[in-house]
Amino acid sequence: MSNSSQPADKNSSIQAKSSDANLELTASDGTNFWLDKGFTWLVYVFAVATVALLFTMSWVIFREAQPAIVKFGIGFLWSQDWDTGNQIFGALPYIYGTLVSSAIAILFAVPVGIAIALVTSENFLPPSVQTTLAFVVELIAAIPSVIIGLWSIFIFIPVLEPLQKWLAIHFKWIPLFNSEYPVGTNMLTAGIILAIMILPTMAAITRDVLLAIPKELRSASMALGSTRWETIFRILLPAGFSGIVSAAMLALGRALGETMAVTMVIGNSAQISASLLDPAYTIPSVLANEFAEAEPGLHIGALSYLGLILFGLTLAVNIGAVLLVQWVRRKNR
Repeated sequence: MSNSSQPADKNSSIQAKSSDANLELTASDGTNFWLDKGFTWLVYVFAVATVALLFTMSWVIFREAQPAIVKFGIGFLWSQDWDTGNQIFGALPYIYGTLVSSAIAILFAVPVGIAIALVTSENFLPPSVQTTLAFVVELIAAIPSVIIGLWSIFIFIPVLEPLQKWLAIHFKWIPLFNSEYPVGTNMLTAGIILAIMILPTMAAITRDVLLAIPKELRSASMALGSTRWETIFRILLPAGFSGIVSAAMLALGRALGETMAVTMVIGNSAQISASLLDPAYTIPSVLANEFAEAEPGLHIGALSYLGLILFGLTLAVNIGAVLLVQWVRRKNR
C-alpha cells in the first residue's frame, strides 16, 4: 500500500513544482512586459523632448530677431552694410565668410579624413600602429578650440605666413591669391584650422563605416583579380558612400558653427573678397564679438537674425545630405 502511494506523491510533487515554475515564468513575463513598455515610453518622451527643445530654441531666436526681420526683411541676406551707430545691418559678408571657410575646411578634411580612415582600417599597418594612430587623430577632438586658436597664433600662422606671401607674389594673377597685404589672419588660415578641427569627426566616422563593410566583399574582389587599390576605390568606398557623406555633413555642421578658433585667426573684417589671403568674418565670430555689448532692440535683433540664418544653413546642409544619400541608394538598387 505504501509502495503505490509513493508514485502518486511524486507525481503531485512534480505537478506542484511545474505549477510554481509556470507562475514564476508568468510573473517574469509580466515584469518584462511592463519594463519593455516603460522603456519604450521613456524613449518616446526623450524623443519628443528633444524635438520640443529644438522648436523652443528656434522660436526664441525667431522672437528675438523680430525687430530686424520687420525692418530689413529678406533684404538683410544680401545687404553688406553693418553700421551699429546708424542701426544699419546686413548679413552677406558674414554668410560669405561662413560658407567659404567651411568649404575650405571640407575640401581639406574629406580627402585627408578618408585617407586616415583607410590607413587605420585596412591592412596597411600593424594593428597596434593602426589603433594608436586612430586614437591620436580622435584625440584632436578633445582639444578646446581656444587652445587650437592660441596654437594657430603662436605656431601655425608664423609658419604659414611666408607661404601666403609667396603665393601673393607669384600667383597674384589668380584671384584666390591676389592680396596686397597677406598678414596670416585670413580666410585661408581659418579654413585650414577648421579642417584640423573637423578632421577627427571625418576620420573616425569614415573608419567605422569601412570597418562595418563585410569582409566578404574584400575577399571576393581580391579573388576576382582586383588589386588592393581597385578594391578600395571600386568596392569599399562606393559601399560606404552613404556613411562617408554622413561623416562629411557632421563635420561640415561643426565647421559652420565653430566660433573661438575661427574668431582668433580669420581677421574679423566684414568684407567680401575673392582672395583667400584677405581677412574675413563669420556668423559665429560676429555673434561672439558683439553680442555681449549689443544694445537691446535692432542690434540684438540683427545678431539674432544672423543666428537664425546660421541655424537655417545647418538645417539645409543636413537635409541636403539626407536627400543625397537617399538618391544614391535609389540609384544603386
